[in-house]
Amino acid sequence: MTVYNFEVKQTDGTEKSLADYKGDVLLIVNTATGCGFTPQYEGLQNLYDRYKDNGFEILDFPCNQFGNQAPGTDVEVAEFCQLNYQITFQTFGKIDV
Repeated sequence: MTVYNFEVKQTDGTEKSLADYKGDVLLIVNTATGCGFTPQYEGLQNLYDRYKDNGFEILDFPCNQFGNQAPGTDVEVAEFCQLNYQITFQTFGKIDV
């Protein structure tokens, strides 16, 4: 079994196969929008901008499991990241780690 065997929930609730990313270099991150590390999005976006044209993808999986640090719906979390950090990489639905 590989990462490509998994399906994940997108922010709209639909499933996406990670097989869609086969052949790309993946950076899979677990994030929170309401913690001291939230500014990490700026660095992640800079990294994505630098390498996205070379088959690099960042897959963002927020988690609200620890101290309610990713409050809101999946759509609200994604919108927060897009509005406040101008991210253009894929944010998925919240997960439990």
